[in-house]
Amino acid sequence: MSNTNDRWEFYQDARKKWRWRRVAVNGRIIAASTEGYVKRSACVNNARQSGYETTPARTT
Repeated sequence: MSNTNDRWEFYQDARKKWRWRRVAVNGRIIAASTEGYVKRSACVNNARQSGYETTPARTT
């Protein structure tokens, strides 16, 4: 059940590992990575397995 209005966020946690989360229009987190990734590209690949379809904007 994919919603094109959902927002995908890619960020680094406190340990500097990359993570993703999918946020619904109402602001609720509806999905999130279960682990941190050393490489951002590995994080994006994992998000694609959960329905992510485009390239995210760069974050720090």
